[in-house]
Amino acid sequence: MSNNEIAKYLLDAELNRRDIEKITLDKVPGLTVEEAYLIQEELVKLKLEQGHSIIGPKMGLTSRAKMVQMNVEEPIYGYIFSNMVIQDGAEISLSDYIHPKVEAEIAFILGKDLEGPGITGAQVLAATDYVCGALEIIDSRYENFNFTLPDVIADNASSSRVVFGNKVRKPEELELDLVGTVLKINGVIKDLGAGAAVLGHPANSVAMLANMLHRKGENLKAGQVILTGGITGAVQLSYGDHVTAKLDGLGEVGFSVGE
Repeated sequence: MSNNEIAKYLLDAELNRRDIEKITLDKVPGLTVEEAYLIQEELVKLKLEQGHSIIGPKMGLTSRAKMVQMNVEEPIYGYIFSNMVIQDGAEISLSDYIHPKVEAEIAFILGKDLEGPGITGAQVLAATDYVCGALEIIDSRYENFNFTLPDVIADNASSSRVVFGNKVRKPEELELDLVGTVLKINGVIKDLGAGAAVLGHPANSVAMLANMLHRKGENLKAGQVILTGGITGAVQLSYGDHVTAKLDGLGEVGFSVGE
C-alpha cells in the first residue's frame, strides 16, 4: 500500500470511530520511523484538504520513563487541527471516540518563529508570548492502544481533541518546571506531577520539536499553540466523567463526558 492509501485507511478509522490492527502487523511490516512520518504527512494533507487548519504541533513520549519504555532517544510529534479544539467546560460525547484517554499538559503560544538546529529552552521561552494549561484527549485508532513507535507516529501521535484553559500567563511569570498539576475525575485525584516531568522543563520539549522539524526543512511559527507533552499519565475516560486539571498559576481546565 502507498503512504497515501495507509493515511486514508487511518483517517477512515478515525472518522468512523473504528479500531484497527496496527499497520505494522500486516499492512506495512518493517515500517521505519522515517517512513511513518511520511505517512503522517499524507494524513496531514488529507485533513487540510477537508478544510481543517493546523493549530500547532503536539509532542508525545516526553517523559523519560515513556522514552525508556518505547526505547527511543527523542519524543514524537503530531498535529492538532482546528476541529479538535473543545471549549473549556464543554461536554464531549463518548460516542465520538474509540477509547479516549486524557492527560494534563502545558501549552505554549509562540510570539516568534523558531527554527533549528540548536534551539535551546531559553530561546523557546524568549520566543513564547504566553503559556496556558490544557487537557489533551488522545484516542489511538489501534485496537487496545496496541502499537509500535512507527504505528503511533503514522496515526498522528494518537491526536484527537484538546481543551485549552482560559488563563494565560507570560512564561517568565512562572517556574514552569515547578508547576504542580493535579488531574481529577469526578473529584478523585487520578494523577499528579510537575512541569519537570516533561523533559526536565516544558520549554525543552518545544526546543526539541524545533530541532526535529529542522531536519525536514520546517520550523515553528509565530501564533502556533504547542502541546508540550503530558505532565500526568493518560487516564481512560468513561460516560458521566467530569474531568478537571488544576495547574499552579494557570488555574483549572475541564470538561465532562456525555453519551
